[in-house]
Amino acid sequence: MKVQQGWIGFLVVCFLLIPVFGNTAVVGVTDTEVWVGITTPLSGPAALWGATGQGAKAWADYVNDQGGVHGRKIKVILKDDGYNPARAVANLNEMKGKIFVVNALLGTAVVNACKDFFFDNKIPLIDAYGDVRIWAKYPKDKLKYIFVSYPDYEDEARYLANYSMKNMGSKKMAIFYQNDDYGKMGLEGIKMVVSASQGKAQLAAAVPYEVTERALSTHALKLKESGADTVYLYTTMSHAALILKEMAKVGYRPKTMVSFPMGDPVMFKVAGEVWEGVYPAGAGQVGVPGEKVMDRVADILIKYDPSLKGKEYLAVFGAVSMMTLAEGLKNAGKNLTQDSLIKGMEMIKNWKPEGIGAGMTFSPTRHHGVNGSRLLHAEKGTHVPISEYVIHKPLF
Repeated sequence: MKVQQGWIGFLVVCFLLIPVFGNTAVVGVTDTEVWVGITTPLSGPAALWGATGQGAKAWADYVNDQGGVHGRKIKVILKDDGYNPARAVANLNEMKGKIFVVNALLGTAVVNACKDFFFDNKIPLIDAYGDVRIWAKYPKDKLKYIFVSYPDYEDEARYLANYSMKNMGSKKMAIFYQNDDYGKMGLEGIKMVVSASQGKAQLAAAVPYEVTERALSTHALKLKESGADTVYLYTTMSHAALILKEMAKVGYRPKTMVSFPMGDPVMFKVAGEVWEGVYPAGAGQVGVPGEKVMDRVADILIKYDPSLKGKEYLAVFGAVSMMTLAEGLKNAGKNLTQDSLIKGMEMIKNWKPEGIGAGMTFSPTRHHGVNGSRLLHAEKGTHVPISEYVIHKPLF
């Protein structure tokens, strides 16, 4: 009888301890740390964009020096995927079992290849830099773990084409685009504007390229032969520089408008003099160097990672993603689980991280925090805002 009572007592104690241990058994979370995974192109054709991942990590280091979030330091595992979807998937699988959340996933092809990882493994994704229509088409019951503040390429392309028609007199348009969903969404947006123009505009050329290509002289000739007065670029930063240089060689200098991933003034160094006068789009969740709130954050990032000097725009872009995660962690409270983080993210309303951008909002029915654009102008080494933010409808 005493032995039976002893077993009963033992089982009661175990039952009472389950909630205690349950709170500390969340993968990637301890009382003092929360582990964050980032896979990004630190090498390869989109290596310049890797500054976003470095900026996110630098901001995490800054947060940690302020005491972390609820006493937890943000520990970042940063891996290079070379802009290769297969490598990105492999990186995420290597981090599985160590990380609590993924931050700042970059590249439309990468995002598309990785999209099932988050629901399948119950790992939240806070900010993905890629075609947001991947998520708009995703089953709604699987979007629980996805939070994105990123412009839709199609909405942005429509904004650029409409702006150039109404304010710059554009009538004959051409697009040079990456032959994947990123570039194709830009193409679709331009087509929509041309179709709705009732003959006031025409699409004179749509010239694709593969991300592995470097010889673009033939592409430049096709653009010139189209006679387009305005060319839109949906490319990597390096391909934008290459095509503009090739266009200049054949004496072709139309008005040029580019998607916001080329919004970094580092393009003046990458492209040289041909970047002067280009019109980059700006993203709704971030500003531009020269704005006080951006410069203050950039100074902090450079202190923690001096290699980000000269890459301030993309560095802050990445830092904003880490700020968003930190805000969600703060709202989640000390008892950190995937569900508490999700609820914490859904509490974010009209929030501007460190005063940056147009403001973002999440809710249980909205996980696309901000879908916004504005127009910039490349002038003597800086990108000058020439319009206010235009906010497009969130897609999911």
